[in-house]
Amino acid sequence: MFKGIAASTLLVLAAVGSTVQAQPSFGNPSPTAGSSTSDKANAAADAAAYKEVEYTNKNKRGPALIVIPGEIKSNNANFTQRFLPNNIADFAELELSNANFPVLERTNLGPLVNEISLAYNLGDPNAARKTMQMGKLKTTKWILKFDILKAEQIAENKKGFDGRAVGGLLSIFGGGSMAGSAASTVAGSVQTGDSTGVWLIGMRYKIMDANTTEQVAQGYKDLKMEVGATSTSVMGVSDSAKGGVGLDTMVQRLVQTLVWDIDSKYK
Repeated sequence: MFKGIAASTLLVLAAVGSTVQAQPSFGNPSPTAGSSTSDKANAAADAAAYKEVEYTNKNKRGPALIVIPGEIKSNNANFTQRFLPNNIADFAELELSNANFPVLERTNLGPLVNEISLAYNLGDPNAARKTMQMGKLKTTKWILKFDILKAEQIAENKKGFDGRAVGGLLSIFGGGSMAGSAASTVAGSVQTGDSTGVWLIGMRYKIMDANTTEQVAQGYKDLKMEVGATSTSVMGVSDSAKGGVGLDTMVQRLVQTLVWDIDSKYK
């Protein structure tokens, strides 16, 4: 009897365990769910969704560090209005933690963040040493910052077709016949257009010694961001799509790329 109870208990625990481990899933209340437009839009969104990076030395614990807000040196208004240095530092803290670096988060430091940022941006070792003697800060080995050096649209290409001119010619050469009139109507209703823009966004990281403020290492990467739109209209039936990787995603991908560089080279 006891064996039967034990077996039942194991089955219940296994069932509970599998339920706990299952990834959350959510429904889609959109009225277009399952349609062709929904499938295409979701496929594009899946390509841009966050993906975890398998860091090379993830199993090796890195030195304790603090990420301070970097600088955004780009003059592009669209970018500077969208992002603040703290946004980039938040992404960096997340990815560095995923790469097994002990990160002392800025939210736990309070007003000390400003003192730390000032000391390391000015390269003042005396101020840095004074600050780093407090509590948890004593174990900190590195100070990191991530700067946006470039964010610009480097290329744009457009093409399209307007059928009204062709429709007019068919009407003229059709001699007023019913077939010619129908052909000109169809041709004149055709409207197509494609537009693609490519951005180049570049980010740099700096690793500084927590005790001396001296630069330990630095690196730079840039990535392309493409945004496109396409549309077609024939006899009142239209089809259009637009999308691409957004600025938020591009910044996070750049951070992931740089953290991979740090993890593979400096642990």
